[in-house]
Amino acid sequence: MKHNCDAIVVCCMDFRFQKYIRLWQEKELKRKTFDLVGFAGCTKNLTVIIKQIEISVKLHGTENVYLIHHEDCGYYKDKSTFERHKKDLLKAEKKILSLFPKVKVKLFYLHLDGRFEAI
Repeated sequence: MKHNCDAIVVCCMDFRFQKYIRLWQEKELKRKTFDLVGFAGCTKNLTVIIKQIEISVKLHGTENVYLIHHEDCGYYKDKSTFERHKKDLLKAEKKILSLFPKVKVKLFYLHLDGRFEAI
């Protein structure tokens, strides 16, 4: 029996942002179902994230991918700039769409104050 869900949400594991991510999920995804992946640096290790997306797409028929990077990411160290995160998010989007052309990818940058910025 196949279980379907609407989306996969990939974000950093950083505890400082979990409250903001939960509130965002309640607002953005409302009553939709989703797989949730928390991984240090989010898409910095793209190979691992691609595997998680692949599993979600194959097992759950996922059609939407949400990628959330955040400000002041310790995994990025001194390279945690908005420009670097944007570059990595766009790179991840390109790779995901090349592998899973039917999914929709939405990119976000989460600020320390809880504000989500669409990329």
